[in-house]
Formats: sequence, C-alpha cells, structure tokens
Amino acid sequence: MAARSPIPCSCHEPARPRHHLNRNLWLLAIAQGLLLTNNVVFIAINGLVGLQLAPHGWMATLPVMGYVVGGALSTGLVARTQQRWGRKTSFQLGLAVALVSALLCAAASWLASFELLVAATVVAGFYNANGQLYRFAAAELAAPAYREKAVSLVLAGGLIGAVAGPNLAASTRHLLGKPFLGAYFALAAVALVAMAVMAGVRFGPNSPAESAAGPGRPLRDIARQPEFVVAVMGAALGYGVMNLLMAATPLAMQVCGMPFGDAAFVLEWHVIGMFAPGFFTGHLIKRFGALPVMGVGVLLNAACIAIALSGQDLHHFTAALFLLGMGWNFLFTGGTTLAMQAYRPEEKNRAQAAINFCVFATMAVTSFASGALVTTRGWTWLNLGSTVPVALAGLALLWLHRHRRSLR
Repeated sequence: MAARSPIPCSCHEPARPRHHLNRNLWLLAIAQGLLLTNNVVFIAINGLVGLQLAPHGWMATLPVMGYVVGGALSTGLVARTQQRWGRKTSFQLGLAVALVSALLCAAASWLASFELLVAATVVAGFYNANGQLYRFAAAELAAPAYREKAVSLVLAGGLIGAVAGPNLAASTRHLLGKPFLGAYFALAAVALVAMAVMAGVRFGPNSPAESAAGPGRPLRDIARQPEFVVAVMGAALGYGVMNLLMAATPLAMQVCGMPFGDAAFVLEWHVIGMFAPGFFTGHLIKRFGALPVMGVGVLLNAACIAIALSGQDLHHFTAALFLLGMGWNFLFTGGTTLAMQAYRPEEKNRAQAAINFCVFATMAVTSFASGALVTTRGWTWLNLGSTVPVALAGLALLWLHRHRRSLR
C-alpha cells in the first residue's frame, strides 16, 4: 500500500492566534448552514415545482437531479479555481453563482418554463460543489489534534438549514402570487448574506510543504489506497441512499394526502438528524476511529428503511427521515476523516475533487431514480431499492476492516 502523508493542516503554516482559528471555524459553520438552507429549500420545492411544470410525472425530480449533476460537472472547474485563486475567491465565486441561479429559478417559475428551471439548477451546482469543500477548509484551518472536531463542527452548522430551510420555503411559497416564486427570491437574499459571512473568513497561504512539494502523486495512485476507496464509497453511498429517500419524500407525502406543511416538518427533522450529531461525531471518531462510526451510520440507515416500510403516517416519515439524516452524518463525517489519511497537502485539490465528483455522480443517479421509482413503483419499492447502497457501504467497511487486520 502506498505510504501516507499527513493531510494539509495548520501545523505547516505560521501560527495563528487561537481566537482567529475559532472565528474562522464558526464563520465556516454559518456558511455551511446557509448552504444547507439553499439545499433544503431546493429539495423541498424543486420536485413540487417540477411536478407542476414537467410534461410527464416521472420528470418531476429532474430539477433536483439538475442540482447534483451541475455539482458533478463543476468539481473539476472548482478544483482549478481553488488551485488558481485560493479558497476564499473560489468560495465567493460559488456564492455569486448561487445568487444568479436563484434569480434564474425565479424567472423559470414566473415564465412556467420547466427547461429553464432545470438549467438554473444545473448552474446552481457550481455553488454546491464549492460548498462541499467547506469541511476540508475547516480541517486545514484547525490544529492537527482538532481536525476531526473541526470537520464535525462545520457540518453541524447545517442545523441553520434545518430550521431556516423548511420554514423559509413554507413562509415564502405564496409570497409573490406564483407558487414558490417568493422562495427563490429568498434564496437570492440568502446568497448575499453568505457572501458577507465568507468575507470575514481568513484563509492562510499555502503551507511551505505544499508549495515546495510539487504536483504530488497522480490521482490513480491516490485512488488505489484502500482507505481512499472505502472513504469515497462510504460518503457517496451514504449520500446516495439519503438522496434516494429524501428527494422523494415530499412527493410520497403528497400522494398520501398530506399538506406541504407536513413535508416541511419532516424535512426539518431530517436535516436536524443530519447535522445535530456534528457536535459529537468528531469526538466519537477521535475516540473509536472512523470505521466504527461509519458502521453505526450503516445501521442507522437500515433502521430508517425498516421504519419507512412499516407504515406511511406522519410519524413514520418523521422517524425514518430523522434516522436517515443521522446515518448520513456518521457515514459522511467518517468518510471525510478517513479520506484525509490518503492524500498529501499538495494533492488536496485533485483528491477532494475526485471525492466530490463521486458523491455528486451518485446523487445524480439517485435523484433521477428517486422520482422515477416513487411515481411508477411507489414508496415501498423505493425503500426496498435503498437496501442495495446500504449493503454495499456495509460490505466496503467490512473489507477495509479485514484488510487492516491482515496487515498487522
């Protein structure tokens, strides 16, 4: 197995006053929360707007799929902008794109144009691809002993989205006459707030080790490492099963005759499940390691599916989506931490781009499958299909555990 070097971290950079470090992490956590506000509103309304505008019902979640396809297509571009202009400029560029894409979505709603709605969400994917790097930026700004907690803390900032996202969607959906037109304008305002927050984050220069080390190993060498393979599988499949069920939930609840307010309530608890564990997931990883924490994430996903198959009342949707969110947190945070063991500082842009591309590609497939399955086969078959990525993630963790034991 290829030798591993430490991840990019603050130990290679000039010392920063500790209050600056804390300030940066909290600002990144707020930026993460505003990113999730955008994501939750998109998830809550894009499928419903798509259902109103799409020529066929099975196309309803294409605007949701467009968001993640745009993210996948943007990963290489984001890596280049990060390499050329640095974290801060690239992040601000992503937020500018978020502003423009929200206004394009508003225009699509006003004009009743399904094609423009899908195109606008593809454009918005550039923002999402940038936002997926907030957690890595947090690790780079943290002291070596604090990396796991820094990643976990920034992801916990998504709680802002848990509260703000569903309530923003519900309170602005009829604000300007056209369904959800006001929600899209509200997202434009969220992007402006996020730009102000990001302006306050202080990113250090590249570390001496990163600047002097050259280009690093080719991606194929990084990707051959068992830790990298399992980290990517855990993060991608965890996101995949979550997206498969989450994107379809508003549609499934509408079929069951439940009002939009109930769907917003369920999504709120789902996002709480995603990010509330962020206050302690880092501690668990530090104590027990990434693999056991990811294993718990697999079990939580299995419990979610079992509850979803047991009934279709409000409490079933709420409990299942809450556990789904927790399972995602354990898999994604653990996968992020595990991945950072597999690349060197000078390799971060290509390694992180590869991770995020795999995540977005999986999300794109599951976004399309979600709408197609729930509208043609129903909620039960959708949940049965979700057992496949859960099982694959579990098998990947077991394989790495046995591989490590064989090296002792």
